[in-house]
Amino acid sequence: MSVVDPDQTSRATDTPTTRTADRWWLAGFRPLLLRLHFYVGLFVGPFLLVAAVTGLLYTIAPQLESSVHAEQLRVPAVGTRAVPLADQVTAARAAVPEGTLKSVRPPSSADGTTRVVFASPETAEGYTRTAFIDPYTGQSRGVLDTYGEWLPVRAWLDDLHRNLHLGEPGRIYSELAASWLWVLALSGLLLWWARARKARRDAGGPGRLRRLLLPRGGKGRGRLLSWHGSIGVWALLGMLFLSATGMTWSTYAGATVSEVRSALSWQAPSVTKGLPSAAAPVAAEDQPAAVQRVLTAARTAGLDGPVEVSVPSSGAAWKVSQTKRSWPVAQDSMALDPQSGTVLNRIDFADWPVMAQLANLAIDTHMGLLFGVPNQIALALIAVSIIAAVLIGYRMWWLRRPTRGTGARLPGPPGAGRAPSRIALVTMVLVAIAVGVAFPVLGGSLLLFCGIDAVWQATRRAGPTGS
Repeated sequence: MSVVDPDQTSRATDTPTTRTADRWWLAGFRPLLLRLHFYVGLFVGPFLLVAAVTGLLYTIAPQLESSVHAEQLRVPAVGTRAVPLADQVTAARAAVPEGTLKSVRPPSSADGTTRVVFASPETAEGYTRTAFIDPYTGQSRGVLDTYGEWLPVRAWLDDLHRNLHLGEPGRIYSELAASWLWVLALSGLLLWWARARKARRDAGGPGRLRRLLLPRGGKGRGRLLSWHGSIGVWALLGMLFLSATGMTWSTYAGATVSEVRSALSWQAPSVTKGLPSAAAPVAAEDQPAAVQRVLTAARTAGLDGPVEVSVPSSGAAWKVSQTKRSWPVAQDSMALDPQSGTVLNRIDFADWPVMAQLANLAIDTHMGLLFGVPNQIALALIAVSIIAAVLIGYRMWWLRRPTRGTGARLPGPPGAGRAPSRIALVTMVLVAIAVGVAFPVLGGSLLLFCGIDAVWQATRRAGPTGS
């Protein structure tokens, strides 16, 4: 977002009321916002850049997965009649003899394969082993280690974006980026708004404001500043959306979000329930037939479209869930007795709490699933905007460096020469405490930035000014 040039001063001939409002803004919050925006951009910028680049790569994951794993995902020839699902599960068990059956996904298209998922002691933590079965021949098309429903290519990109393949410690990077993105976006918007307001008064009309939204001409740092602010304003809603949804997956902020959702009953309800006390567990050799029986019962009860049959531990009901995550979504689910096929419970997506529905749709939008290719294009544009804004911000910082008289010292934070008002400091401290308690990574890094700023200010008072 836009950072107002601290060297520019207002030359407008305004009314006393306007000048008083401007002095309150300049002497109050603007120095704090300038320094906050500067430090966050400087130190969190690399994390945002990595998150945006890996996110940009992830936007092409569906097409890449479909191309790389075409042999496993599609059959060579569409037949006229499929072999029984129970026989397909038996064939999959032969392909993964060491596995324990977890779930079965019948094909969602005529040329698709059946996915039979197993828990295997040979896979990495969090991964499963999936056999892909040709439904017309009953032959295996291959076996892959999968992460949820993602095949290796998409799972690799997902891991890269989420934690840089560094495991749990790597998730701090993405939480840092998501936690600060909204702060950068909103602080930048306020700074851009102040600049736009002044420009509109100076120009006497909306023409200058339009040029701030669509920069033309200019040169040097002023031109970069215009583009930096314009990109941030156009991408503002997308940045806020990615920040909010990204924080739900993070380690510490995500835990806070989960607690809030649980306290307000905003979580998605679960259909899983225990079996009647008289029901006997399904033996491993009987599971293929039970899968067929449960799926047939769910279809008869009206659960259509792409579905997944989940096989739980013994003593629990089996679950059949719709898996369509594109609009319009279909995510109804049923719990069934695997021995009799009796429907024990049903929860439709329409029965979820409204906030749980919205959260689910928001996450699928973040992943590029809800609206297909247009969704992916929109995410790619937001990622490119973040990349451009970060790089332009660094370029502006570099152009502020002293060129003579102070040697090779790097430029300090804008607004460093002006003290914020007392009300601005109190407000910022209260907000920082509240945010820091709820989101520890955000709060901890904010303390670090405050410490760096204090050291800079002390150094500045003790020696020559470098900004």
